[in-house]
Amino acid sequence: MADSSSWSTALIKISPYTFSAIGIAIAIGVSVLGAAWGIYITGSSLIGAAIKAPRITSKNLISVIFCEAVAIYGVIVAIILQTKLESVPSSQIYAPEALRAGYAIFASGIIVGFANLVCGLCVGIIGSSCALSDAQNSSLFVKILVIEIFGSALGLFGVIVGIIMSAQATWPAKSV
Repeated sequence: MADSSSWSTALIKISPYTFSAIGIAIAIGVSVLGAAWGIYITGSSLIGAAIKAPRITSKNLISVIFCEAVAIYGVIVAIILQTKLESVPSSQIYAPEALRAGYAIFASGIIVGFANLVCGLCVGIIGSSCALSDAQNSSLFVKILVIEIFGSALGLFGVIVGIIMSAQATWPAKSV
């Protein structure tokens, strides 16, 4: 097998800016997907449970707000990652420092995106349970809401890890 056909050679030949752009797109895109999926799960249960107990509709909208926060986490990290991009002379675009910066932004975007996808699903499922339980017994609302807050912390953990990972993104200095 020739060196030119190996995966490592292919990955090294891809521009670090491409990896950065893909990481930023994953951070925002997958976070919004997680938020939408969570809103879908929560909203459908909320509408169904509101038939039995209309009083739960406004109270359980907090679950939808938690899901929307997941999308906002992705937007915030995408903005932070976008500010990490710097212009590099074409002679240094494949320098090890530039590759490390591109991979760091890519990894940060993947971590944030998929952490928020899981967070959106978690908050959606717990929000669904909260709506259904509240329709049956209103004393369960606050107890399940506390669990939902812990589920929403998953997204914050992903944001924190993503920011720490993106701190490694330092591009090569421009020649004077």
